Amino acid sequence: MDLHSRQPNKENQFVATLAKTPDATQLQVVKALYGRATTANVRALQKLQSRVRGKLLNQLYFLDHSDARHLVSRRYELECLDMLHKVSILYAEREYKLSERLLQRCLLLARKGEFTQYEVQCVRMLRNLYAEQRQTVQYNKIIKVLARAQQVLAWEDEAEQLYTDTKLALNSTVAARRKVLLLMPDRLAHLDGLHRKAQSFGTYNAMYRARVAYEELQGNYQEIIRVTAAASRRLRDGKLNARRFDIRFNHFMSIYAYLRSRQAVQGLRLAEEYNRDFHPSSNNWFYFQEHHVLLALHAQRYERAQQLMEIITKNPAYTIQRDSALQRWDLYRAYIDFVLPPQRPSTARQRQMAQWVLQLPEYSRDKRGHNVAILVLQLLHFLRERNLEAVLLRLERLRKYQQRHLYEPTTVRSRLFLRLLQVIVDKNFDARKASERGKALLQQLQDTAPPGEAFAEVEIIPYEHLWALVLGLLREGAPISNEAEA
Repeated sequence: MDLHSRQPNKENQFVATLAKTPDATQLQVVKALYGRATTANVRALQKLQSRVRGKLLNQLYFLDHSDARHLVSRRYELECLDMLHKVSILYAEREYKLSERLLQRCLLLARKGEFTQYEVQCVRMLRNLYAEQRQTVQYNKIIKVLARAQQVLAWEDEAEQLYTDTKLALNSTVAARRKVLLLMPDRLAHLDGLHRKAQSFGTYNAMYRARVAYEELQGNYQEIIRVTAAASRRLRDGKLNARRFDIRFNHFMSIYAYLRSRQAVQGLRLAEEYNRDFHPSSNNWFYFQEHHVLLALHAQRYERAQQLMEIITKNPAYTIQRDSALQRWDLYRAYIDFVLPPQRPSTARQRQMAQWVLQLPEYSRDKRGHNVAILVLQLLHFLRERNLEAVLLRLERLRKYQQRHLYEPTTVRSRLFLRLLQVIVDKNFDARKASERGKALLQQLQDTAPPGEAFAEVEIIPYEHLWALVLGLLREGAPISNEAEA
């Protein structure tokens, strides 16, 4: 398709309409293209859609995968697939000599990239080719190669199954995560055994990622930092397949571990360095930037967090993220706006932000890990507005949330922070008295490490820094009852 053609046609008009209004209904598109939404025009649109879809799918063959910021293995895998596709056509046309040469080249590429599944395909086709041509010597050699490749592939498949089972549980409920945590030592031992036998990248990658997931579940972030650093060194030393190892995943887990282990300044420095390895068009870019923003917030680099949010929201793919992701970004932005308010905020802006905060759900399963952050943000806004009734209501809701959901030993940090918030009521919103009374609790909070990922409430801004913000708001003035104002 020539989308830059100066001659208007329905295909280009259709693409332009969808680009301009991606949420348009079928009838709206029909009216835009044909003027009226008749049955004949709807059928015409359906045929047009089919043609455009086919042409766009054909353009996938011409995508450039050479950019190092994409998954590194993609370009090498597609080389194998392209060659196998050509060989399949040649073999069907009984062009055996050229087929054999291309298969040997493809086999070399597959081995360099440790793409065992494509190695098996190449060797199978060579086996059939030699049988067809009655080349007994070559046939006997290739079936031994095939047996070994199939065995390695079986081990890789087993390793991949173990890892994907684990990954599914990690993306499920907290109960599922706790359950898989008990199984992880045996799974890691099994994966290690498979890698010792196969000595392939496929078994290594499953073992490596499962190991990182296990340490993450336990909250052993220092070990994740050690494991990811060791993997980077192995890659530099040529001990890992540079055509396969996804350095972006390694970078992501490294800065995530620095974030969770409360080494935000060092983590932010690395995030600024690693940022160049993520392509803005990929979902991985958004996942990375999410932790980039959190590192800036934890390092109290609020201006940098604000700059990052500007960059993120200008990404063309920002609006097509999942609703849950967009809501997380809204929550991060709300925290940034809170700590960096305009120097002279308008009354209208204050009302708008307060209204937005009020509309956030107080407890929602789909916001697992962010419920305390939502309730605390509401509390902070009403403290700034000095609205006593609203502050007391949020404190009561936080108390009930704690009783219902924060009873596990792994939720100590959240419970300590909520106890600190209760101190401000006990001391009648007096900042000096609350600060003095809260010293012991604050020290406990500082001495308590974050829990494992399976059990964590996300601290968008660390509780210690939030406590300082609360005391600062109280120094500006205690909340006042609406009745007293009247």
